[in-house]
Amino acid sequence: MRAETRCQMLVAGALSLAMLSCSGPQPILYPNAHLQSVGEDTSKNDIAGCREMAKEAGASTGSGKGGTMVGRTAVGAGTGAASGAVGGAIVGSAGTGAAVGAASGAVFGFLGGLFTPAPPDPTYVNVVNRCLTERGYEVAGWK
Repeated sequence: MRAETRCQMLVAGALSLAMLSCSGPQPILYPNAHLQSVGEDTSKNDIAGCREMAKEAGASTGSGKGGTMVGRTAVGAGTGAASGAVGGAIVGSAGTGAAVGAASGAVFGFLGGLFTPAPPDPTYVNVVNRCLTERGYEVAGWK
């Protein structure tokens, strides 16, 4: 395989992961009689309408991707530093081991936060759920 093709595949894969990470949680509808009578296309339009109504009412769609990423990065750095210090102490260089562990843990935590969708704001979920219920749907949960 040519280097150019490999690079294109890598970029396409990274873009796909980025798009997946941006798509937030969606309500899962229980297949009741109403859902079966209106069909999937109408239910998707109703979900979009309820989501828009929740935004217009002032409900935020997420609890903050930035906060999630910062938290995961910090936890990763702390965990990496601790495990790196232990590993470094075994071989006689706890400081270097802690630094390497902190750096690798921070990167791992950052990437984990980047590709993990932030949970939806509970108020937003409640507004969307109520809207869908009023339209005849039963919300089984969010995924």
